[in-house]
Amino acid sequence: MISGLLEKFRVPFVKVQDSRETSKSKSWLQIILVTSVGVTAFIWGVCELKWLQPWELRVYDQMLRSQKAEAPDRRILLVKITDEDLKREKWTISDRRINQLLKKIESYQPRIVGLYLFQPEDKNLAANLQNQENIVSTCLFSSLGRDEIPPPPNFPIDNVGFSDVIADNENDQIIRRSLLFANSTDKKCTTSFAFGALIAINYLEKQGIEYQFTKKGDFQLGKTLFPRLQPNSGSYQHLDADGYQILLNYRHPNSLADQVTLTQVLSGQVNPNLVKDRLVIIGTTAANFPQSSFYTPYSALPDQPARMPALFIHAQIASQLISTVLDGRHLIWYWPDWAELIWVWGWSLLGSILAWRWRNPLLLLVVGGTTLLGLVGICVALFLQGGWIPLVPSGLALVISSIFVITYTSYQNQRQTQVIILQVEKQQEAIAQLNVLLEDKTALPDSYLDFPPPVDSPEIKSGDLLLSGRYKISQVLGAGGFGRTYLAQDTQRPGTPICVVKKLMPARQDPRFLQVARRLFNSEAEILQSLGKHHQIPELLAYFEDDQEFYLIQEYIEGHTLSEELPPVQNVQNESFVIEMLKQVLEVLEFVHQHRVIHRDIKPTNIIRCAQDNRLVLIDFGAVKLMQPPSSEQTELATVAIGTRGYAPPEQFAGHPRLCSDIYALGMIAIQAITGIPPQELHPDPETGNIMWRQPVQVSEQLAAILDKMVCYHFSDRYQSAAAVLQDLKRFSTN
Repeated sequence: MISGLLEKFRVPFVKVQDSRETSKSKSWLQIILVTSVGVTAFIWGVCELKWLQPWELRVYDQMLRSQKAEAPDRRILLVKITDEDLKREKWTISDRRINQLLKKIESYQPRIVGLYLFQPEDKNLAANLQNQENIVSTCLFSSLGRDEIPPPPNFPIDNVGFSDVIADNENDQIIRRSLLFANSTDKKCTTSFAFGALIAINYLEKQGIEYQFTKKGDFQLGKTLFPRLQPNSGSYQHLDADGYQILLNYRHPNSLADQVTLTQVLSGQVNPNLVKDRLVIIGTTAANFPQSSFYTPYSALPDQPARMPALFIHAQIASQLISTVLDGRHLIWYWPDWAELIWVWGWSLLGSILAWRWRNPLLLLVVGGTTLLGLVGICVALFLQGGWIPLVPSGLALVISSIFVITYTSYQNQRQTQVIILQVEKQQEAIAQLNVLLEDKTALPDSYLDFPPPVDSPEIKSGDLLLSGRYKISQVLGAGGFGRTYLAQDTQRPGTPICVVKKLMPARQDPRFLQVARRLFNSEAEILQSLGKHHQIPELLAYFEDDQEFYLIQEYIEGHTLSEELPPVQNVQNESFVIEMLKQVLEVLEFVHQHRVIHRDIKPTNIIRCAQDNRLVLIDFGAVKLMQPPSSEQTELATVAIGTRGYAPPEQFAGHPRLCSDIYALGMIAIQAITGIPPQELHPDPETGNIMWRQPVQVSEQLAAILDKMVCYHFSDRYQSAAAVLQDLKRFSTN
């Protein structure tokens, strides 16, 4: 996009590119931010449509089941009326039998008794008990297709709680919420308290803990606040939050509370200490009673019944309220919408960054999978502390962002590769024409034959006019037959940063040669501009022609060349140095070769160790040298080949370089580092042509085999890609 905009404002023979700090950062940030924001908006819209809610609720259930089992609540005793009890009572429990049960329990001095039985016709329920005010009964609200079930007529409404519970009807009929309070329009079941909430409130009241509602309408027991569930609480979307609801933090059904049966109580088989000062809840566990059982998050466990008796549901509610107040047991909390939105966006942003950083699909799969496991771990760890934060939307944001970025970057790389391939084709065409012109002396004008142009123009000195109106020369870095290299200051960028100016002079000045040289220069510069997006290649900041001389403006890399780290300047290097050097250079070669570009002049002086971050930077990509006279270090044949003796393989000097030619040169650098012998002094095997280098040095067989394969005489016997060498090196490093 940026290069396209620059093309619209193109000045003949002058193309300027933003600095690495601005252009790369801007491009990187644009892709990351646009992707993360777009994916987050998409995920949030899907959440608003409630499409992800069933999945998130399943995750919620799984995390709830994964909690460590707590000790049973010793403040509660469950008296179950089982199928066996009903069978003994001939499938009905008389009023006399219930009063007998209540009297027996009263003799054991409970604090509160909750009677979860529907007795609308029993006018004498608990009539002869001394502490009838300590007994709470129940009724059932009317609903569509169901009449109300009134409470016992002799019970005051303050001692009655409704038995209604709320299931997630839109999803799976599972009970995940506690309904603590609700308003009723019934004529007889007029209580506002849920049965489980009322017995807990009465139990705590006996301990001096009162309930109240705050000015904001929140329910408070003692000092503990129970925030009301809102329509968009947690991963719920557009929830029917009528009444006063909270999320139900279940205890494991196997460790809810002590349990006895009706028969055990009436036959005197119960230890009175199980009853004394406890909340005793009486109810049926039989399947043929109204509102008898419900699905819960534990219904999925193989060792649990599919449906939990309503008696246990209300016991769970009462236990949650009591243990939260007295033990500090955590409530299930959740973030507001804005915090969840930031959370999802953060994971989308992380997914985009990971895909940008690790663009190899297999590597991204490993890193992304590990990150996804980390997300699950964070969500589970927070849930163990009561926090319910979005997992499914966050995971999807991470995955979708990663897929989008890697797809987009792959598409951009393919487009960029196609552009580079086109430029390479133009480059090769220009090279061929230059070759013809160099051989065809008859194409030169007589004036050129009589008076050949000077090798170099006068040196640009500090204080001269600015190049292209912005680059002020400060120091000469080097000079040769091809021209000169300078350090310069870019006066049009903040802080006037240092850059490198390369002045390239064509070998001839006749119009035909200049025309072809100009085409070669422009195509090569386009290639360098694309390759400079890699952090181990100096960025091309600008390129232009001035007075039939060509200039490249490149990023300045402060540091020293690799030649200063090799013998004889330094001692012979160890294997770890060689392996790390190979990995770094191979990574940049992998990028270069993906674009079908061959460096053709890999040597120690073209590799710089960056002083800032110690990375190795590959410099001096240069088909632009093809328009120059050959130097003493280079060999130029009829095919206009480039290479440095000792590092360049045979096929390159024959004018047919391949991708594996660069691998050969890098292998020779590694051999030089580990043997201390310059490549020019190594001799080939007379039979195979392969370099003989192993005798003077002790090296591991695995590394030696890798180096041998890198520098095979015949290109077909070598590694065919930098990725293949990297793979073997990483396998060797891990062994």
